[in-house]
Amino acid sequence: MNTMISSLNHSHSTFASSDFLPRKRSALKTLFSPLPVIHNSQKDHNFVPSLTSDKPLHISSVENFKFSAKPSQKKPVTVCNAYEADRSRPLDINIELPDEQAAQKIKIGIYFATWWALNVVFNIYNKKVLNAFPYPWLTSTLSLACGSLLMLISWATRIADAPKTEFEFWKTLFPVAVAHTIGHVAATVSMSKVAVSFTHIIKSGEPAFSVLVSRFLLGETFPVPVYLSLAPIIGGCALAAVTELNFNMTGFMGAMISNLAFVFRNIFSKKGMKGNSVSGMNYYACLSILSLLILTPFAIAMEGPKMWAAGWQNALAQVGPNFVWWVAAQSIFYHLYNQVSYMSLDQISPLTFSIGNTMKRISVIVSSIIIFHTPVQPVNALGAAIAILGTFLYSQAKQ
Repeated sequence: MNTMISSLNHSHSTFASSDFLPRKRSALKTLFSPLPVIHNSQKDHNFVPSLTSDKPLHISSVENFKFSAKPSQKKPVTVCNAYEADRSRPLDINIELPDEQAAQKIKIGIYFATWWALNVVFNIYNKKVLNAFPYPWLTSTLSLACGSLLMLISWATRIADAPKTEFEFWKTLFPVAVAHTIGHVAATVSMSKVAVSFTHIIKSGEPAFSVLVSRFLLGETFPVPVYLSLAPIIGGCALAAVTELNFNMTGFMGAMISNLAFVFRNIFSKKGMKGNSVSGMNYYACLSILSLLILTPFAIAMEGPKMWAAGWQNALAQVGPNFVWWVAAQSIFYHLYNQVSYMSLDQISPLTFSIGNTMKRISVIVSSIIIFHTPVQPVNALGAAIAILGTFLYSQAKQ
């Protein structure tokens, strides 16, 4: 369909809105045309006398246009731009067709499926590594180092475009990286002490920390339904904790600290990254590099090369060469699942992302219980279900 636009002498013309509004509904039959077609007729339509072309007039742009059922004292004037039919040019219109909408939904679905799958695989290999090599500080460092190396190679080979950053970008990224590092290490420490499922049940309580920190430290207020949604979250996590067969205080506190750290990471991200043009993939790459620089000296101080060397030899003796593959897999999949999650944020709303994060935890909890044959009591499963339901209600209440 070619939309034709016409006007004599390419000049702006003035019409009253009542003059060019279609008299009958049949005047809007033109497909994909955002505006009604005006035909130059001999009827008394109050056309400007300078318009004498017999060719059909098609509106190019409209200013001060509105529909109103009520008569106004001042007759509204609508300014229209038009062009002659034999000098037509296409309108610049962005119309999202049904096929494009379906393609976007498929794209988001692929993001979610990939995100969940990568996260499940990471948690499985991470737990396998920690069972054989209980050094969470080095394991966390290797995860960040692997992702940083992958992105540096991608930038060097131009597989991905390197971000253009300034000192101000890294300055605002620093508190985000500190919180990210603490949250990452704390979660790894937790998983080295307790079952993967238990860590993720406790981490489903992150919305409670978010509301409490925002309310008491930042002074933000929330609707009543948001506060009510915290009851099942806190209650479910507490029920799951007291009924956990292999409860460990270090593991429990690690998950709680991780929740708090990631809440501050999100707060710092919102405050410091407004107007930032770095894409989700490159943003997470920069975050990984800075977190690696922060974490490395602390990892050496907490564990050290001597402990790592002895533990590595012991793990190789117990597991064999597959242990090296486990370490490589958990490091690679950690970076990939986080990268995909940040890329997803560029495509979806925070609410959709929150719901997706809740579903991700369900997939991780269920898969880890099946793979590691984690014993679960019915009351423990009930606590997990209540906590996850509360997380879902929280995401809906914040909409």
